[in-house]
Amino acid sequence: MAASLLVLPLGSIYAFSVFLKPLEDLLGASRSELATVFGIAAIFYTLGMNFGPRLFRVAGLTAVLIGSAVVSAAGMGLSSLARTFWELAFGYGVLFGLGSGVAYVAMQQGVNLMPMKRPGLVNGYLVSLLPAGAMLATIAFGWGLAAFGVRATLAVTAGVLLATGLAALLLASYAGMRLAAPAQPGGTAADAPGRRDIFVKLFLVFFAAAAAGLMVLSQAAGIVKAYGGSNHLALLATTGITGGIAVARLGGGWLTDRIAIPFVMAGAQALAFAGTVLLTIWPGALSAAAALLIVGMGYGIISGATAAAIASYWPKALFGRIAARVYIAWCAAAISLPILAAHIFDLTGGYHTAFLLAGAGNVAGLLTALTLPRQERGA
Repeated sequence: MAASLLVLPLGSIYAFSVFLKPLEDLLGASRSELATVFGIAAIFYTLGMNFGPRLFRVAGLTAVLIGSAVVSAAGMGLSSLARTFWELAFGYGVLFGLGSGVAYVAMQQGVNLMPMKRPGLVNGYLVSLLPAGAMLATIAFGWGLAAFGVRATLAVTAGVLLATGLAALLLASYAGMRLAAPAQPGGTAADAPGRRDIFVKLFLVFFAAAAAGLMVLSQAAGIVKAYGGSNHLALLATTGITGGIAVARLGGGWLTDRIAIPFVMAGAQALAFAGTVLLTIWPGALSAAAALLIVGMGYGIISGATAAAIASYWPKALFGRIAARVYIAWCAAAISLPILAAHIFDLTGGYHTAFLLAGAGNVAGLLTALTLPRQERGA
């Protein structure tokens, strides 16, 4: 319950595409500039996740969760008052991204330090909360934008982030959650030669899927409209995509409890590639919506399987540290293909080339995934 309350609202970062047109009109910003805001949020989200494990050593659960809730809520509140691109970038990109990253890795670390029998299912559930939150946020944002406008919608979101963060703290404290594991005697298994090889492969597989998936998540509404879709279809597609990714993330973790990790990941890359093939052969509004869903679900399976892989390849006491390092791939993906796709759109008015690049990445990810070892349970 604590994880659900804390992480679901953070998934609103994935619903950013709903704000593209209103923010373009409000701030006079270009599509590529707003894509850059999403990229900045991804960078500071990743910095937050990498800073979090260091923070766990000196600060307790209360300080970490309250601090992250205040920072992320303040960022969203500042975004609601933004008059320029730079104010939006600082509020949404820096503050909201940083606070969200710390909160997310804190909950992942805390849950993985609790006793569990099926790490794949549990970690699949944790990562599924982000797109599930995006699905709920897309519905709420669509209604809020129509009824009250972009500033009021962002302001209310700030209040939700603060309230759910405090509620999650109460539940996590009641459950006896902790963020710091007992010190490991001697060296850790994090940087052993064999583990470094696994890390590099896992990083590359996750990057390939995330580049395509984040392009879909950050610009889904714009992509559907670019292929001739209506506003209603764009909103419906964005909602369905985030819901599909949530289910896929849960399924990706669940599958690793039953099928070898390399086969799960290779199959997910193949699924994402099929979405690119579909849109290339049959371009159009409906096929775009279907292709986005397929690409997104491939990314979702990879995301759930990646979290499960970390819990399987490394001791659970190292989960937060390794996850934060792997999620640097998520950051790199967010500032690569999504921004490039927006730039391609500004130049050409379409996304055809961007999808071809995404498909090439999925093929490379598939081949890399097959070289991963079968999972082993961490200590």
